[in-house]
Amino acid sequence: MPTAPSAVPRGVIRRGLWVLWQAVKEEPRIFAVSAVGSALFALTTIGQAYVFGAITARVLVPSIERGDVSAAALAVSFLAVMVVAALKVVGIVARRLGAGIMQYRLQAAYRRRVTRRYLELPLAWHQDHSTGELLSNANSDVEATWYPIAPFPFAVGVILMLVTVLGLLFVTDPVLALVGSVIFPAIAALTVLYSRRMSPLMTRAQQLRGEVSGIAHESFDGALVVKTLGREDDETARFAVKSRELRDVMTAVGRVRGTFDPLMEALPVVGVLAVLLAGTSRVGSGDISPGQLVTIAYLFTLLAFPVRAIGWVLNELPRSVVGWDRVQRVLRATGAQTAGSERLRHAGPASLDVAAVSFSYGDAEVLHDVSFDVRPGRTVALVGPTGAGKSTLASVLVRLLDPDTGRVAYDDVDVRALAPGAVAEVASLVPQSTFLFDDTVRGNITLGADIPDAEVWAALRVAQADGFVAALPHALDTVVGERGTTLSGGQRQRLALARAVVRRPRLLVLDDATSSVDPQVEQRILAGLRAAGAPGEPGMGGGTVVVIAYRRATIDLADEVVYVEDGRVAARGTSQELLATSPGYSDLVHAYERAEAQRAEDARAAVADELAARDLAVDDEVRA
Repeated sequence: MPTAPSAVPRGVIRRGLWVLWQAVKEEPRIFAVSAVGSALFALTTIGQAYVFGAITARVLVPSIERGDVSAAALAVSFLAVMVVAALKVVGIVARRLGAGIMQYRLQAAYRRRVTRRYLELPLAWHQDHSTGELLSNANSDVEATWYPIAPFPFAVGVILMLVTVLGLLFVTDPVLALVGSVIFPAIAALTVLYSRRMSPLMTRAQQLRGEVSGIAHESFDGALVVKTLGREDDETARFAVKSRELRDVMTAVGRVRGTFDPLMEALPVVGVLAVLLAGTSRVGSGDISPGQLVTIAYLFTLLAFPVRAIGWVLNELPRSVVGWDRVQRVLRATGAQTAGSERLRHAGPASLDVAAVSFSYGDAEVLHDVSFDVRPGRTVALVGPTGAGKSTLASVLVRLLDPDTGRVAYDDVDVRALAPGAVAEVASLVPQSTFLFDDTVRGNITLGADIPDAEVWAALRVAQADGFVAALPHALDTVVGERGTTLSGGQRQRLALARAVVRRPRLLVLDDATSSVDPQVEQRILAGLRAAGAPGEPGMGGGTVVVIAYRRATIDLADEVVYVEDGRVAARGTSQELLATSPGYSDLVHAYERAEAQRAEDARAAVADELAARDLAVDDEVRA
């Protein structure tokens, strides 16, 4: 995977050509086919000039002078024109097909590299970058990087045409060649001005594409919140502001290109006109023949091809450089997690050891010297106030994040020493925020793995989800909609739990994963996780469970409680022990109990009020 060295020049044109050179190095064979086709097109186009000049000098002019036309001469002329045209068609097909294949192969390869890098980078890196920006990097930035590939082989091939035409012009008539060549300094100056003007515009345009994509993604992702709070107009206005900025920048880009393209098209024509004016007087003075003037004029018209092709490439180089820089920021991003080569061969529940773990987001320390252990088959509840670092700790336990210091070990093996994929073979995390794909129930649980339906149903039973799934219109084949919008919060959480359980994890980490579930259902779920699974069923088999919990009933099911406060382990023991010895834990648990009791009382009052209103309505009807 090439990366831009520090020695790459800062000039947009030179850097753009360097990016194109990377493309040539990655796809040399396809580029060679396309460039050869372009060169064949260039040579046959030049050959056309000489064929037309020869036909003019040897067929047309003599025929006009004699007053008759030779059939044999016409046949030879026709054959010569058709042979050159056929070769020209072969060249066009080769260069266009090769350029297209090369462009799309490079785009596909770099999209895969960007996506692979996303999967390698840690969760902390993703938290610093918006989803819209990541989508833009993988899509529009990659596309922009390789957009000049389409005209690039053509431009390389027609450079041969440019050099050959200029050589033939100077051989045929140096005076007219000098007259026509005055356009090239003008083209060079125009190109420099264009690149300086276009580069900052394209940089801003690519940035705005990412921002527009990010706002759109946030609005779609939070559609339920937006509609619930009636913020549709505000979201529309926020999107409109960035969209107008992007529109204005792209309009400015269009203005620059609208000025550049006609000038690049016009300069070769100006050269042809100058050659015709000067050539007419030279034909009159006898310095050149009419056939030579036709050849020279046609050769100058051919200069428009290479000039246009080169202009197309130069036109896209600023956009290509911006796209390359944005893609390389992802490919060169640091912080990817390294893996070892060890795999855990033990069966049954895993032991967990957390030793002096500290973790920070930038300058903000979230976890400090956290240490505790969980014996195989035990259930430990992590309890603490909001912001204590529990969710971060859950991510550290399954190596979504690596601690700044300390270590996490399964069966006395540091998770950083495990081979790629080995952590997922041991541990599963059910996060606080549940994500379901726009897929069937089965697809959301198996995630493409070859898991029999019997095991899927067994996992659903453990998660207390088999009842409502069986009641769905198509059971396991029911499509749940984007992010599971057709399901309730509790149903989504239970499907996410079944997704983890079906993989038979030796360690299960629940990050408040049953908060939307009825307390009685939650207790049955946790009891099922602790119980040994029946033969052939993916129960936890007395597996190790770490659960972030708030409800007293849930905490009481744990063998041990680890109370976390301000990113530290403040107390540890059974729930009853901590209620007696830890004021912070006692206050927190009783506060949640009071809050739940109040919610239950409010619910009962609401039901009573509704029943009273119905009774009153019935009495009114009876009296009426």
